[in-house]
Amino acid sequence: MRHYYKLTLTVSVGIVALILEFGLHQQLAAQIIITLMGSIMALSMFVEMVKTLRSGKYGVDLLAITAIVATLAVSEYWAGLVVLIMLTGGDSLEDYAAKRANTELKALLDNSPQTAHRLVDGQLKDIAVEDAAVSDQLVVKPGELVPVDGHLIDGTALFDESSLTGESKPVEKVVGDDLMSGAVNGDSAVTMVVDKVAADSQYQQLVKLVKESEARPAKFVRLADRYAVPFTLVAYVIAGVAWALSGDPHRFAEVLVVASPCPLILAAPVALVSGMSRTSRNGIVVKTGDMLEKLSTAKSAAFDKTGTITSGQLTVNQILPQTGFTAEQVLHLAASAEQNSSHILARSIVKYANHTPLSPANDLAEVTGNGVTAQVDDHNVKVGKLSFVDPQTSEKPLAQTAIYVAIDDQYAGVITFIDNVRPEAAATLQALHAEGVRNVMMLTGDQRAIADKIAAEVGIDTVQADLLPADKIKNLKAIPEAGRPVIMVGDGVNDAPSLAVADVGIAMGAHGSTAASESADVVILKDDLSRVVTAIQIAKDTMAVAKQSVWIGIAICTILMLIASSGIIPALFGAMLQEVVDTVSILWALRALRDRPRAAIKGTKTATIRQN
Repeated sequence: MRHYYKLTLTVSVGIVALILEFGLHQQLAAQIIITLMGSIMALSMFVEMVKTLRSGKYGVDLLAITAIVATLAVSEYWAGLVVLIMLTGGDSLEDYAAKRANTELKALLDNSPQTAHRLVDGQLKDIAVEDAAVSDQLVVKPGELVPVDGHLIDGTALFDESSLTGESKPVEKVVGDDLMSGAVNGDSAVTMVVDKVAADSQYQQLVKLVKESEARPAKFVRLADRYAVPFTLVAYVIAGVAWALSGDPHRFAEVLVVASPCPLILAAPVALVSGMSRTSRNGIVVKTGDMLEKLSTAKSAAFDKTGTITSGQLTVNQILPQTGFTAEQVLHLAASAEQNSSHILARSIVKYANHTPLSPANDLAEVTGNGVTAQVDDHNVKVGKLSFVDPQTSEKPLAQTAIYVAIDDQYAGVITFIDNVRPEAAATLQALHAEGVRNVMMLTGDQRAIADKIAAEVGIDTVQADLLPADKIKNLKAIPEAGRPVIMVGDGVNDAPSLAVADVGIAMGAHGSTAASESADVVILKDDLSRVVTAIQIAKDTMAVAKQSVWIGIAICTILMLIASSGIIPALFGAMLQEVVDTVSILWALRALRDRPRAAIKGTKTATIRQN
């Protein structure tokens, strides 16, 4: 039986009992139905407790069961009813918290783009978003959502990406920049080229994450369980001594009623759901509540290189023209020929050349796996592999990433690319060390020389290079217990297995693969590595608040038990006092919702934890 139905049944029985005793003056009937229901509930809780004990865990349920049985045994049935309502209410809150863990993101489901404006021969045609194909040209009008992932080829505009990344400031996009589906176009119409179909776009990825979070309930940590044995023993000792000294069994029930662990059970779920809501506001999806605890105590962190430590977006490094050609000419003709291509190198060239107007490309043809040909400014331009643009050459291609250009069937030059280290990477890794992450590793399939160079630049502690996906998993599994929990941060398809194996898998989801996001426990929606530190800081704040709430509950309950042992707190009044304790615990736990100022990490435009 779901906890919500248990709460509904308990409240319903309570209403019937109230009518029977105070409306129809049938006190015995009211006592009987409350006692029957309480006994059934206590038996149900006992069965669940036995299952918990068999799994090697111990909780506070025994104390709750004893309190219910004791109140019913001494005919304090109204007090027993109040305790039952508190317990079923606490369990219902856990269910509710699990469903509401991603409230900020669920709004996306009701606001998804439905249509797109396809540009064909200068005419706009409205189509369903699902019908947009890769390489289609779409027009996004002011105030509209970007329908699918793509890049800008005409126009400049401000885009609101707050629902995707948590960044409230509009972002200016120029020709060559990526556009994420779900972003809102602010001020002028722009033309984009489709890079991903709707099913693979950022917006649909978010929808999948939200649905996955709904299907996989948050495993909320009942922090009170860790203090269950000493707290239960103290309660029994106080209750037993009070009974022995007074000779009155009511005294035993009165002590246990105020010892009921309702506030302890409520404290952690409220704090954790508040922390998860706070991460959502900062552009971070935490799929389950127990990940916050692991993040807060992480001892090791492993990073992939490409797309994680580096930007993953290649930028033009050098333009090396042949004799008779200029760098400006090679860049202009190559960018003009590539302006409608979705290839990552083509987009990098177009973006690099966006300070000058590009020329129209006619007779454009793309040769799969080789490059493109086009007529630009009355020149026949070839851009792509060396063997494609200059079949007769005896030269070998460069060892680095590059594309080659031929103009009018004459080899004109080469454009090289570099994958730059993220500007915030070094400061982020330094901040991780400051947060208690002792060992920061790089696990990469790239060459050792390149990996060592980047590791030295950003402050990596340990480097493992030339790794296959299976090797990354072996390295993660080999981390000793003293170095756990371990975080793995990546963004590509080959990172998905590693993200699943790590104690906490974090996917850079803004430009990463769907497979990585689905395998991860945490997804960062903004292309900002410093959000890893943000997630840890929020997790630490959340767990601190949760533990404070538990200790406050324990302290108040202990004081109330000592007072109740003197006999001055009737059982029903003691049960009602639990409302006060619950309220204090909940209000304290809600402090986990509040963002607190943090120092900005160098290389980022915003503070580590955004203020609302």
